[in-house]
Amino acid sequence: MEITRRSMLTGTERTIDIPVTHTQLARWQAGELIQHVMPELSSEEREYLITGITPEEIEMLYGHDD
Repeated sequence: MEITRRSMLTGTERTIDIPVTHTQLARWQAGELIQHVMPELSSEEREYLITGITPEEIEMLYGHDD
């Protein structure tokens, strides 16, 4: 499903295709924990749903952790 979010870091609006259903989104928005409702998503996908922040933005802001 294509999900549009605005980044809390940059204000940039993006649309990303994430493998979730309308039912999963509704359960999460009703208050269930995202990791319980959508355990198949990566932490980056969950972060995007919650905050709109992408891995590229985090890397741009914080750089690599070498």
